[in-house]
Amino acid sequence: MTATTDIEPEVSAAEETADEVASDEPNTRRRWPLIRRVLLGALIVALLGGSGFLGWQAWQQHRVEVASRDGQAAAVRYAQVLTSIDSNNVDQNFADVLNGATGEFKDMYSQSSAQLRQLLLDNKATAHGVVIDSAVKSATPDKVVVLMFVDQTVANKAAPDPRIDRSRVKMTMDKVDGAWRASKVELP
Repeated sequence: MTATTDIEPEVSAAEETADEVASDEPNTRRRWPLIRRVLLGALIVALLGGSGFLGWQAWQQHRVEVASRDGQAAAVRYAQVLTSIDSNNVDQNFADVLNGATGEFKDMYSQSSAQLRQLLLDNKATAHGVVIDSAVKSATPDKVVVLMFVDQTVANKAAPDPRIDRSRVKMTMDKVDGAWRASKVELP
């Protein structure tokens, strides 16, 4: 054997290894753009999903803030209707109270209004309520609980000089057919 013959098998083995490496390089090069596209697509989907979720949360928070503001304003107006009465306009006062009520509170007020009406007429009672301060205790898009301080000036035939009654009122407002109505009124 000559020296050339001994070297040839080594050279052909090296060439085969070089060919294998060279043939793997294009596959590796082809895979990276595909992997990049997949990763970029996944990143875009994740960003869109995250943005959508954050947008949904912001919308929900906005709905609660609007409900809180509108429910509180309706509760303040209704508290003034509820705490103001004139024995000369009892029927209109009762109608206004019932128009702003719903659920449990409306049922309770309807049941007791006949006795209350006669008592107010017999005593020639008048009252005027003013909400001094109010705050939202809790809120969802369809229900708001409002705490209020109410001053009510009261007079009747037994005590014609008006006196002020101070009350704390906890009112639950429910959104019914697009309007805020009192479903529960408590004097804690």
